[in-house]
Amino acid sequence: MSEEQGKTIDIKKLLKSVLAFKSSDLHLVVGSEPQIRIDKELRPLNLPKLTALDVEEMAYSLIEEKQKKEFEEHNELDFSFELKDIGRFRANYYRTIHGIGCAFRMIPIEIPTLDEYGNPPIFKELIKKEKGLILVTGPTGSGKSTTLASMLHEINITERRHIITVEDPVEFVHQNEKSLFSQRDVGSSTESFAAALKYALRQDPDIILIGEMRDAETIGAALTAAETGHLVFGTLHTNSAPGTINRIIDVFDGAEQAQIRAQLASSLVSIISQTLIPKIGGGKVATQEILIINPAIQNQIREDKVHQIYSQMQLNQQETHMATQTQEILNLLKQGTITKENAIKNSNKPEEFMKLIKSL
Repeated sequence: MSEEQGKTIDIKKLLKSVLAFKSSDLHLVVGSEPQIRIDKELRPLNLPKLTALDVEEMAYSLIEEKQKKEFEEHNELDFSFELKDIGRFRANYYRTIHGIGCAFRMIPIEIPTLDEYGNPPIFKELIKKEKGLILVTGPTGSGKSTTLASMLHEINITERRHIITVEDPVEFVHQNEKSLFSQRDVGSSTESFAAALKYALRQDPDIILIGEMRDAETIGAALTAAETGHLVFGTLHTNSAPGTINRIIDVFDGAEQAQIRAQLASSLVSIISQTLIPKIGGGKVATQEILIINPAIQNQIREDKVHQIYSQMQLNQQETHMATQTQEILNLLKQGTITKENAIKNSNKPEEFMKLIKSL
């Protein structure tokens, strides 16, 4: 067997192990054996420790010359790819003091429906909106991309819409069913999120997905699109629904914040803040804090009283379909789905949660 064949088979075998062990990620780091992530924990594979040459050969076997040049120039590279009979992956290459590091995230080829993913029925109502902004937030690895893909898939099988996605990189690849997809990859299909959004409004979209709302320019363009008759989906790395509103406002200068509050109040439809928690017996369960905008919350956003929104979310939940993360985690604990330790560790309001479980 030639050296070229050896390294190709090695990386494919490693990526196949992600699928075989039902793990989410594969990490290649110089000086360590390859490791996979199962239920939030890293677990080493029973293989020799990797040298700098091992990682470089495996990393470069998966990319083209153009990507290699980009990585060597910037020391960072994001891309996605598909391996036949194995699956689809999102990859990030980075450089450490010892050499190249690689992180691979498994992306399901089959996109789950909202029902298969176990999402609450209100999600089917939210995606029927003609315009507005729907945000799915949470830390890295919390299943944001899967939730958004399920929402778009539901639209795809029920509505005739033109859906533009702008991602870095494209993760879930949608097949056109009733809807028409135009999926754009930042870097190869478009220069930036902001540039893609600027031109998206001329491409006759009904729905726009923004992979990540990173800066003021992108957030501003998303709000404008939501105000002008488009349904916009986006993500942020925030851990609560009210916290997401503050994060958006804080991205802007003080002089602009009043205008942004007004735009958010009029265009925001919902914020779903998601966390994945390890289940007893294996696997993970999603907890979803759900904020749905109503006139009272619109006023609180406009009047800079975001701190009052959490209390509003706790009222009349049977009618509003809202949920707080604390209540969701408490329910999972009562059902015996998660441990007390994991409940506390993943709570975004641990003090409030501790008070509640003392009464159990």
